[in-house]
Amino acid sequence: MDEATDTLLRYLQAGRDAVVWKVEGLGEHDARRPLTPTGTSILGVVTHLTWVDCGYLGACLGRPFPEPEPWDLDDPATDPNADLVADPDQSLEQVLDLYRRAAAWSDATVAALDPGATGTVPWWPPERRHPSLHTLLVHLTTETHRHAGQLDILREGLDGRIGARPDLLNLAEDTDWSAHVARVQQAADRFR
Repeated sequence: MDEATDTLLRYLQAGRDAVVWKVEGLGEHDARRPLTPTGTSILGVVTHLTWVDCGYLGACLGRPFPEPEPWDLDDPATDPNADLVADPDQSLEQVLDLYRRAAAWSDATVAALDPGATGTVPWWPPERRHPSLHTLLVHLTTETHRHAGQLDILREGLDGRIGARPDLLNLAEDTDWSAHVARVQQAADRFR
């Protein structure tokens, strides 16, 4: 594996770890309930990331994940947002386990390929439809970190858990958050 691929995989794994950490310790209800006006839930984001991960770094590279998606998005009766809803028949731990298996499958696919490999992303525009492995890794790393950021905000809203990961809050320690929020609010109120 070349240095660029190794670096991207490390950053991708850091995003995956952040996703899992934002779910750990939640109860089934809080993990599943809609937390935004569009219905975003924490486990829904994990479900989405599961299939994005093994899609871009699996099926798009000719190595489909052995477990089929639980929906058929080509079927008009299927909710077009089905990938954003956790399966109610799977526990929180089962959803996380599937996410970890998908990530392992994706990583094994990357390890088996030459860094110059290309894939096929049928839903991308024709001029971009055959990206390199590098491009797919950048895309998935960006997607994973974007959603990890969403989970960061959702989790803070639920129970106050903050930080990048358990050993790195990445925020000033001993901050008086109430005073900080008041200062931010005061600055915003000038523009009412």
